[in-house]
Amino acid sequence: MTGLKKNQDLSIEQMRGKIEFLNDKISVSRQCALLGLSRATLYYQSRGINEYNLKIMRLIDEQYLNTPFYGSRRMTALLQRKGYDVNRKRIRRLMVLMGIQAIYPGRNLSKACKEHEIYPYLLRELDIDRPNQVWCSDITYIRLKSGFIYLVAIMDWFSRRVLSWEVSISLESDFCIRALERALLKYGKPEIFNTDQGVQFTCKNFIKVLKSQNIKISMDGKGRALDNIFIERLWRSLKYEEVYLKDYESVKVAVVNLRQYFDFYNHERLHQSLDYRTPEEVYISSINEQVEERKRA
Repeated sequence: MTGLKKNQDLSIEQMRGKIEFLNDKISVSRQCALLGLSRATLYYQSRGINEYNLKIMRLIDEQYLNTPFYGSRRMTALLQRKGYDVNRKRIRRLMVLMGIQAIYPGRNLSKACKEHEIYPYLLRELDIDRPNQVWCSDITYIRLKSGFIYLVAIMDWFSRRVLSWEVSISLESDFCIRALERALLKYGKPEIFNTDQGVQFTCKNFIKVLKSQNIKISMDGKGRALDNIFIERLWRSLKYEEVYLKDYESVKVAVVNLRQYFDFYNHERLHQSLDYRTPEEVYISSINEQVEERKRA
């Protein structure tokens, strides 16, 4: 964010999207000052997101994790059966705000731009047998005690290692680009990068970063929840093992706890699918094996 200047041409949502909550060098207050954005405006939730709606959003989030094929009709019926005074219009509006849709006809966190180039899904029947062969990314909704944020993560498909992550108050694409650039800077580049067709991943600036590195672009088919299965499993683990057990008081508290969880996930959490090894062990050992093979060659 070095050299950031106040820009009158940016909307409030765009300025919110530029705030880097993981930036340890420039405080959030200083970033707001540079953008000409007040702290009150940064954290402001629209009047429609009252305490009752936040409670409904929590229930939607928990139910969606178990039944991602539930659209607004089923979600409304389920909540009504549980005694909540809601109608489909309210549920549909909250699901759009949360960025979730039923997996059929599409489960993308955000709608794709109609003009964006369609990229094929490259992982079908692909033998993924090494780190940095395929990276994947997705966005999820994270609840706070009195609000919510969005979280993006970038994962190495082979080792399940979370390479980078970022949070944001808005769904502007900036935080996804920051996470991508951080992963590329620290871990090199993958051969293939897979995402859904959400507008954050199909925007020109995000695609530009991938193309500048000659990375092949792969995108999930609409309505195919299993196309990005491992990062979907990450969200399930994160929410059941961390988010649902705590009520984050603020974005700052959420960032601290998410950082601790991802450190645990990468370095301590044993994965059955990895023969009870950690993602870090698999990633590093495989990289070292590749180095030794190149030396022998």
